[in-house]
Amino acid sequence: MITVVGTGTGAPLPPDAGAALAGAGLVVGGRRHLAAATTIPDTAERVVLGPLAPALDSIEQFLEKPAERGRVVVLASGDPGFFGIVRALVERFGAERLEVHPGVSSVATAFARIGLTWDDAVVVSAHGRDLRTAVNVCRAHPKVAVLTGPGSGPAELGAALRSSGRVLVVASALGAGATAGSGSGSEVASDSGMASGSGAASASNAGATSGTGSTPGSGTGSTSTSNAGATSGTGSGAGTGTRSDTVTGTGSALSSGTGTTPDSASAPHSDAGSVAHSGERERVERVTPAEAAARDWEPVVSVVLCLDEARVLSPVRTVAGPPSGPAQWALEEGEFTHRDSMITKFEVRALALARLGPRLGEHVWDIGAGSGSVAVECARLGAAVTAVEKTLDGVERVRANAAAHGVYVTAVHGAAPTVLSDLPDPDAVFIGGGGRELPAIVTACARRARRSVVVAMAALDRVPAVRDALVAAGLDCDGVLLQSSRLAPLPGDVTRLAATNPVFLLWGVRPPARDEGVAQ
Repeated sequence: MITVVGTGTGAPLPPDAGAALAGAGLVVGGRRHLAAATTIPDTAERVVLGPLAPALDSIEQFLEKPAERGRVVVLASGDPGFFGIVRALVERFGAERLEVHPGVSSVATAFARIGLTWDDAVVVSAHGRDLRTAVNVCRAHPKVAVLTGPGSGPAELGAALRSSGRVLVVASALGAGATAGSGSGSEVASDSGMASGSGAASASNAGATSGTGSTPGSGTGSTSTSNAGATSGTGSGAGTGTRSDTVTGTGSALSSGTGTTPDSASAPHSDAGSVAHSGERERVERVTPAEAAARDWEPVVSVVLCLDEARVLSPVRTVAGPPSGPAQWALEEGEFTHRDSMITKFEVRALALARLGPRLGEHVWDIGAGSGSVAVECARLGAAVTAVEKTLDGVERVRANAAAHGVYVTAVHGAAPTVLSDLPDPDAVFIGGGGRELPAIVTACARRARRSVVVAMAALDRVPAVRDALVAAGLDCDGVLLQSSRLAPLPGDVTRLAATNPVFLLWGVRPPARDEGVAQ
């Protein structure tokens, strides 16, 4: 049996850890957890949790020994079942061999500090992952918790969200300075003068620096990026030695030092945040994205809650997490404000949405947005959306339609392809306008789209050039001519078919990257 004990955000171990540790033959955990576990039997082996694979091997080897040697106990920050070590343990040993005692996650703690519920929050991990997914979720949703890591902290998130209108609340050293059973002991600051109770919180889950602060790979005092987040006094370098050997004193590095891979090569992402240095106190600071981008943040930052203050409270929920998808899409044209019927018809929108595939965590461009009907539909399906429109009244129309449907769309005034260079790369692009510049616009979009480009055209003459542009950018191209007829009433209670204008829809899809000859 493997007993997993979540320690919450503080180093003091919870009461139920004592009984589990009393019968332990092998204890695995971060250095601060092992140091705090005063009831570990003298006969028990201790393994510092750094790179995950060696630790799992140590557990497997111990489980092969006679049962009288005692149980395995794993100490983990926060809630080990929430972006934590439980997943790896289940994959390796099976759920039936685990006994899990959860702790309080850093996400729950950070929301509690600012007095908000979080059943309606979207939680995304940027630890060892591409930050763009977290950024896109923050752009699209009003309440997001981002679990951070090296290179994906408040500064990087703030830089990407400068024009989003969001507020960041940076929560550092969660649990530090508080005794067991006491209050938070936090210091609350507002660098931007905003009222408490709303905003965004950020806390790093990526480990802490050592006492001497030398770089990974050095002989002593390596920087730790382990989710266990402990500090070492004189430890061996992150590039030397065996990271999960039996502990005989002080000195093993706690992680590989890179903190960039989410696989079994490194410790799982703990949601509890980094351990603070001695004397560090918990801090909760409200800042704008620009202020966050301009600062150097200590590694004791753990989780980022990114909030749209105008939409921070949602109706009572039945299902937690991101809102469920819309009941309908390809909405009637009457659902949008538009000018002189200048709107993508719902039949065209239906197929365009199917080929765009907008989803949570992705970014979609709507070029020549007009009314913004495609942009709004993509936002309703969870994507972050940027709508480019060359007329000022069109930009206002896009914003009004987005507000009417309860979604956020970034509306950019300008003409493509000129304005595209300043925009973050898209996953998918819809092009509904462009005139004579259409081939150049398609070329610019196809070069930057990560997945697909969809182009709607009424003019037959533009089809060959658009197709050539998609193919030249390396996309697999296909398309259809859409001709539909709608039911229309006639006098005498009879019905006729009213034809709509035919529209060509071409799309290009980026083929999967080939990996022949690449080590897997």
